Amino acid sequence: MDGSGGSADMTLAFELEALKALANPNEVFNDARQWTEYVGVVSEKPTYVVTNFTRKHRIRQDFFSGPRGTKESLENVKKQFDTDRHVFVGTTDEDSALADEVGWEFLPLEQAAEAAGWTLSETGEPDDPFEAEARDDWP
Repeated sequence: MDGSGGSADMTLAFELEALKALANPNEVFNDARQWTEYVGVVSEKPTYVVTNFTRKHRIRQDFFSGPRGTKESLENVKKQFDTDRHVFVGTTDEDSALADEVGWEFLPLEQAAEAAGWTLSETGEPDDPFEAEARDDWP
């Protein structure tokens, strides 16, 4: 049935820092849903940090790390979501080494963004775009 060559039978996990480096994380998630089966966020940060970020950007994730760290999360996701491919988008050498360790394919964020046409954030700090401006307005 799938003679198209491309396969949507993929689980895609974003490391939180990779997601933060994107100009429009919600748009990226919506785009990724068209060619993946499952997409989510993993991080060593506390659960509320991931939850606050995904709510703020209206990201609907199929999984997230919760109280577990990145390694355990990737292992659990791989067991839970039985797809042909498991791809981890990250930003560091540590992310790459971790992907190798748990049997995921690693894709550097810049490469993923270029291939998919995603825009990276100019500042790398999209959390609060008004923080710097508010201080400039003080007399």
